[in-house]
Amino acid sequence: MIAAEWREVLANGEMDVLGRMPWSSNATFLAHVVLDGVETRAIYKPGQGERPLWDFPQDIYRREVAAYELAVGLGLEIVPETIVRTEAPYGVGSLQRYIETDYNEHYFTMLEDPDSDGPLREIAAFDVIANNADRKGGHLLRAADGHIWGIDHGLCFHVEPKLRTVMWDFAGDPIPDVVESWLGRLRADRAAYLAPLIDDDEIEAVVHRASRLVALGFFPSPSERRSHPWPLV
Repeated sequence: MIAAEWREVLANGEMDVLGRMPWSSNATFLAHVVLDGVETRAIYKPGQGERPLWDFPQDIYRREVAAYELAVGLGLEIVPETIVRTEAPYGVGSLQRYIETDYNEHYFTMLEDPDSDGPLREIAAFDVIANNADRKGGHLLRAADGHIWGIDHGLCFHVEPKLRTVMWDFAGDPIPDVVESWLGRLRADRAAYLAPLIDDDEIEAVVHRASRLVALGFFPSPSERRSHPWPLV
């Protein structure tokens, strides 16, 4: 199925919560969604299940959706289809198509596979632009067809530099050539599609970070502030 069809299932399908996902700091549920005979499992993150954060506003589930919309806007297939679901068992939240994966795999195992190098570098560049403050190794999933997806983008889009990631192996390397085309898209549409999800100054910061990354030409290095998430996986 194409992305638009999956979004339709997520938005309008009958939804049942199957259980809570382990090891999540916020309330995160595995759900079953079915529409006209098409079914999928999905990850549901209700806003009312979020812990308050001192540096991010409430409703970080919107940032999960914004990360998907930004990826689509840049022409990338790296975040599973994610929507704001208003009618849901525990209230409004994000709903993301579940990716079947081998949980023994993560960033550090993928790094050993030469075929993963290109996709990982694109995700690392995306994280710089989205200002991902929580890229753990387990937030990268390899689907059965080999495609690599990134998940858990609730801590993105802050206007202040907050890049915290395990993906520092590319520091100092040239950025992928495709990043320049991402900047072209952002300059053309100013990421206006993010307006319902994050603040205007956060949207402008996305464009600014993309411009700065292209001007720099290589992946940044860790700063003196805390640059790695915890736990790493």
